[in-house]
Amino acid sequence: MAKTRFQSIDEYIAACPKETHERLQTIRAAIKRIAPAAKEKISYQIAAFELNGRNLVYFAGWKRHVSLYPLPAGDEAFRQEISRYVDGKGTLKFPLDESLPLKLIEKVVRLHVAENKKRAGRKS
Repeated sequence: MAKTRFQSIDEYIAACPKETHERLQTIRAAIKRIAPAAKEKISYQIAAFELNGRNLVYFAGWKRHVSLYPLPAGDEAFRQEISRYVDGKGTLKFPLDESLPLKLIEKVVRLHVAENKKRAGRKS
């Protein structure tokens, strides 16, 4: 990607590899559906959503995969479910040569929303 100061998620996605565009839009739509009050933003020069004044989730397009950040807390069954996609401490990578695990992505977003609400509740 040549541009490094994105102003919107649309601008960010347009700069990503073409083969990631549809997947990134699918992830974006899932986040909007699950967290309709979340606001789109660019953070760390990638696509992100914010809820209750806190970063909720980030997503990015790369040459061979799309990524979702950070990993939410979950039980052992959840950790097993995401294990094949975990890369590093806080990244989920979904290879472009495999179908996008949308149900899993939705679960990740729901876990982030639940944690966000807990933290927002503690603040008030």
